[in-house]
Amino acid sequence: MNVLEGWFLWFILFWIVFMIVFMGIGGFFMFRKFLKKLPKEDGKSDMDWEVHYVEKTRHLWADEQKAFLEELVSPVPELFRDVARHKIAGKIGEIALKEKASSITMDILIKGYILATPKRDHKFLKKKLAEEKIDITPYEQYFLMSSQ
Repeated sequence: MNVLEGWFLWFILFWIVFMIVFMGIGGFFMFRKFLKKLPKEDGKSDMDWEVHYVEKTRHLWADEQKAFLEELVSPVPELFRDVARHKIAGKIGEIALKEKASSITMDILIKGYILATPKRDHKFLKKKLAEEKIDITPYEQYFLMSSQ
């Protein structure tokens, strides 16, 4: 009697396809992380720069801005929230250092959030800013500059 007959054959074929698909998906995300860790011309990777900006501007954050950033990242699933918060804080820090800011203001925080997040997240930000009664017209140019 042949072992690979009937339902067992279909189970094995399903399992092979399942494993290939999920290993491909996992490999894709691991490869993206690997690309972010590759050093650029200046010797630092994108992730190294994020850490640099966060560390250099850590003392500039007030409790109010930290709380607002927490509100902004609240829709992100908890599993990915730390990564999202760090990426956004890195972009905010980069802007603060370029502007030579003495503290992180709401203006810098909003600019950094817009530039660090994909366009699909901007609807939530606009809704949140409307709730807080913050005018979005000064930030329209940043919405156009942000990543896809």
